[in-house]
Amino acid sequence: MNLRPLGDRVVVKPVEREEKTKSGIVIPDTAKEKPQEGIVEAVGTGRILDSGQKVPMELKVGDKVLYAKYAGNEFKPDNVEYMIISEKDVLAVVASPSKSNQQRSKTNKKSGR
Repeated sequence: MNLRPLGDRVVVKPVEREEKTKSGIVIPDTAKEKPQEGIVEAVGTGRILDSGQKVPMELKVGDKVLYAKYAGNEFKPDNVEYMIISEKDVLAVVASPSKSNQQRSKTNKKSGR
């Protein structure tokens, strides 16, 4: 994708939601909620303060993020859905479990904790 967002904006590719519930019920398109989770595809250069100082972006390409429900603008180049949202509309970065946490949980399971 040849798209470079300006300022403090990011391009996010929404993550598709499950088509079924845990109990196996199929969710129709009309009942699906708008996704609020996605992968950052591109980031801008950062916000410029009134003093002229540039604030660097906290996000980077590849981050999995949660964003506000009605944030940003949707667009579909080549039938692939993307969103351009402001960094302030990103609520959180979803952290992947670290190796030390995974090893700790395996140890706890072995010891019966």
